[in-house]
Amino acid sequence: MTATRTLGSTGPQVSALGLGCMGMSALYGESDRTESIATIHAALDAGITLLDTGDFYGMGHNELLINEALRTAPGAAREQALTSVKFGALRTVEGAFTGYDGRPAAVKNFAAYSLQRLGTDHIDIYRIARVDPDVPVEETIGAIAELVEAGHVRHIGLSEVGADTIRRAASVAPISDLQIEYSLISRSVEDAILPVCRELGIGVTAYGVLSRGLISGHFSRDRELGPGDFRAMSPRFQGENLQHNLDLVDALRKIAEQKGVSVAQIAIAWVLGRGTDIVPLVGARRRDRLTEALGALDVTLDAADLAAIEEAVPAGAAAGARYPENQMAHLDSER
Repeated sequence: MTATRTLGSTGPQVSALGLGCMGMSALYGESDRTESIATIHAALDAGITLLDTGDFYGMGHNELLINEALRTAPGAAREQALTSVKFGALRTVEGAFTGYDGRPAAVKNFAAYSLQRLGTDHIDIYRIARVDPDVPVEETIGAIAELVEAGHVRHIGLSEVGADTIRRAASVAPISDLQIEYSLISRSVEDAILPVCRELGIGVTAYGVLSRGLISGHFSRDRELGPGDFRAMSPRFQGENLQHNLDLVDALRKIAEQKGVSVAQIAIAWVLGRGTDIVPLVGARRRDRLTEALGALDVTLDAADLAAIEEAVPAGAAAGARYPENQMAHLDSER
């Protein structure tokens, strides 16, 4: 894979697809450590350079996993890898989320622990996962900017924030990219957030491009979700909502079959086609899923394809919110 994109006007050049590593440690049930590391190695070998994680994914497990994968990867691949880290989430021993901490002292504390777990002297892109409602975003961004000055962080990112917050953050320091959910069935970013990012020269790293597997073409109507799987609480995976959403996938499947590609590939290609300032993150936990995702880079959607997709899955067609109500309350991007 040689396709690259640049994150905004001030950010780094990265692979056109990034690898979201969260599912290798948390929230989607059991994962296989050996296969996870093999998948990261395969991604690096295929030319993926952007590895996305969070310090709270498995309470540090994910950062340690990436550390091991990079230590055991060929030197050239390791040198090309860029880490994008989210911080700020507060959790209990049992795994519950209890809020977010964006105080400057906390920012620097979180960063120190991440650098140790990752086994590196810098983080390429650093961002608070959700805005702390008790701390002005300017203070949080200012603290990351000080980490940039000290050489511990290379670029500043944002996550799940709205247009006004983007402007406030960008007034403090250059912002490379906004990480936000963006897929065929999650398109609210198009209304106000994406235009502001483009006005300010801020890129977008899009997560949830397959809506946590819902529009991957692999999620069956009778699938039972195991303990620890976030989707068991996600509104889009419940009852009638799930059946409605899988009807959308069936409509998308017809288009994919006509093109000779998979549902996942057409869904990823759609996000890739929304602009060269957008880098989709694919949450592959296995090498076969990674290979499928990489195939999206070879899918070209013409005007007729896009019209057919729009008819099959129009904006706002999904049933159910993208997070449970208590988690939606933390999304500055949804206010």
